[in-house]
Amino acid sequence: MYQYNEFDKAFLAERNRQFRAQVERRIAGNLTEDEFKPLRLMNGLYLQLHAYMLRVAIPYGTLSSDQMDTLALLAEKWDKGYGHFTTRQNIQYNWPKLKDVPDMLDALEKVGMHAIQTSGNTIRNVTADHFSGAAADEVEDPRPVAELIRQWSTDHPEFQFMGRKFKIAVSAGAQDRAVLKAHDLAIRIVKNVAGETGYQVLVGGGLGRTPMVGKVLNDFLPREDLLPYIEATVSVWNQTGRRDNKYKARIKITVHETGLDEFRAKVEERYKSVRPTFKGVDQALFAEIKQHFAPPAFRDAPTAAFDAAYDADPLFRSWVDTNLTEHHAPGYAIVTVSIKKHGDTPGDASAEQMRALAQIARDYGHDELRISHEQNVILPHVHKSDLPAIYAALREVQLHTANIGLISDIIACPGMDYCALATARSIPVAQQIATRFEELKLEHDIGHLQIKISGCINACGHHHVGHIGILGLDRAGVENYQITLGGDATWDATIGQRAGPGFAYDEIVPAIERLVKGYLELRDSEEETFLQTYRRLGLAPFKTYLYPEVQANAA
Repeated sequence: MYQYNEFDKAFLAERNRQFRAQVERRIAGNLTEDEFKPLRLMNGLYLQLHAYMLRVAIPYGTLSSDQMDTLALLAEKWDKGYGHFTTRQNIQYNWPKLKDVPDMLDALEKVGMHAIQTSGNTIRNVTADHFSGAAADEVEDPRPVAELIRQWSTDHPEFQFMGRKFKIAVSAGAQDRAVLKAHDLAIRIVKNVAGETGYQVLVGGGLGRTPMVGKVLNDFLPREDLLPYIEATVSVWNQTGRRDNKYKARIKITVHETGLDEFRAKVEERYKSVRPTFKGVDQALFAEIKQHFAPPAFRDAPTAAFDAAYDADPLFRSWVDTNLTEHHAPGYAIVTVSIKKHGDTPGDASAEQMRALAQIARDYGHDELRISHEQNVILPHVHKSDLPAIYAALREVQLHTANIGLISDIIACPGMDYCALATARSIPVAQQIATRFEELKLEHDIGHLQIKISGCINACGHHHVGHIGILGLDRAGVENYQITLGGDATWDATIGQRAGPGFAYDEIVPAIERLVKGYLELRDSEEETFLQTYRRLGLAPFKTYLYPEVQANAA
């Protein structure tokens, strides 16, 4: 992973010094909240429903063991003992005191971390495929590109006060594990017919109140053209995007209203003037960055211990079958650690759990961890011979749940329990769904099924692209939950279709139960997933399970 140089360290130290002075002025009453707001947002500090919330950047989801230990320290010393991993591969602390935030940022700075641009109308934390550098299906490790974009975008003078926030994702796999088409701008590393490596650029994706799927802006860019082309794209949007309505001040609206072809022409025109200003410094920097991402020294070892444990222990076997992914190196596996124990808050990890994960990565994982947009933790490089010991260590801290990709592996935003923007609760709904299907002992029979829950129209829980999406809204002061079906967050990205009227808080879990049991009756084999069944049959048969009273009245 990228190691900060002296410039990086000095930059962070000075930035933290400035913010400490700003906090002191706010506490002393020399700054009003309105005056303080833009300053705190530039440093990732929100004012939420009950307290301040600090959002810490985890660039492209990559962490070292020391960094994870520091995240545990922040949770234990300055919060309530836990942190919340988010769909932007960040971590949030929901209960810090304002006076303590400068100390939290100083602790982060010591391990090369910060909270810069995790908020505000700027380019946010650059995300990437959480299996980067380990996946068997990728062209190359996309994290050096993500790091290049991170360095270019940090404190970029033209892009600090844009019309709205701007989100970028990078991937290089045949499978899309970074939800590329739901981003303002996305980079997919590809090879052309000549075998040359370059970049496909997508633009105009996004969820929220006007969900849209991203479109291909440029099918193939040579390596040296990437950064100037991104700058031209963001610049065009920054200059032409709407600022009269914050809900329409996103690049997806600009692309939609302008038309993709005309928007592309504007980018190409801007690119002509931007390109000459890039004189190769970016490529020299990229070459330097790539050296930080050399693969670990993989070892060759027998896997007899793994094979024996797999044959002897059904719980271990279930965990292996559910939570492991193929690695490109022989004898290795990618481990996804579920932060979704049945009944717990999706994405919440205690300080004890974070320290345990850090130690496991030191002992068995080449000192690397990743955070996924699905709110789980990844051990990207694990030799199979170490898996029994890893499983035992995870069991000690209740992180051994075998549910990756299953119905209880739910994405959920903080909702009305924390967020000032939320209109309904998300966390209790996720907890109750997970608990109910554990009680029914149906989870593994159901198979691959992604439920995503948002507590408001801003869609931080990605409900639009869930196989089953749940959106909590306020209807005359009462929580009401809409259900969407058929969403997809992969390369075949699809916005889910609204099923019909919403459900009250005490009705939503029974409705999901009816829906899923209906799927089990509708599927044509045990291998047919929920999404496949929905695509085969359409919405109509699922509505009969969701709204049985309507069918009864019609009969």
